[in-house]
Amino acid sequence: MASADGLIEAAEATHNPYALSFALYAYGFALRDADPVRALQALRRGLVIAQDSGNRYNESVLAIGLGLPEAEHGDPLSALDHITLVIRNCYDSGNLVYIRSALATLAVVLDRLGRLEPAATIARFAFDPLTARSPQFNTAIAHLRDVLGDQTYESLARKGETMTTAAMVTYAYDQIDQARAELDAAAK
Repeated sequence: MASADGLIEAAEATHNPYALSFALYAYGFALRDADPVRALQALRRGLVIAQDSGNRYNESVLAIGLGLPEAEHGDPLSALDHITLVIRNCYDSGNLVYIRSALATLAVVLDRLGRLEPAATIARFAFDPLTARSPQFNTAIAHLRDVLGDQTYESLARKGETMTTAAMVTYAYDQIDQARAELDAAAK
């Protein structure tokens, strides 16, 4: 957090939208646990700058960075929108490594929304050395195992593990649509 102090101002001085949007990502990432409101503000601003400048990489990084904070402290529907954006950008560009991070975030959000079976199915597909380092993802997996039981979790996980990337993306979009519909219905 100390290193993030002054980062945004320095990036603004460059007049470079890449540098500024990435600085806002770094700042939001640094503050995500200590000050989630300021983190959300920085990440949202960075996303707008990345989108306005056409930088799909920073757009994806910022959108995945917004997924969990939006679900926890902002708007779960917005979280689903951000995750959808990252999945689409990764899939369309052939970035099959980073797509697992988006799917891991989706599994965490679905777990928190009580959509346990889809979360377990997606979690195994999303699991890799990078996503395995996420405390939120590991907590979600432990929760899913606890609530569903090891046998049910493993059965669902095997289903996800055997899916192709295209099948998983289709499945993820369907689960996002269902979660969005449930959230919309609950809001009415």
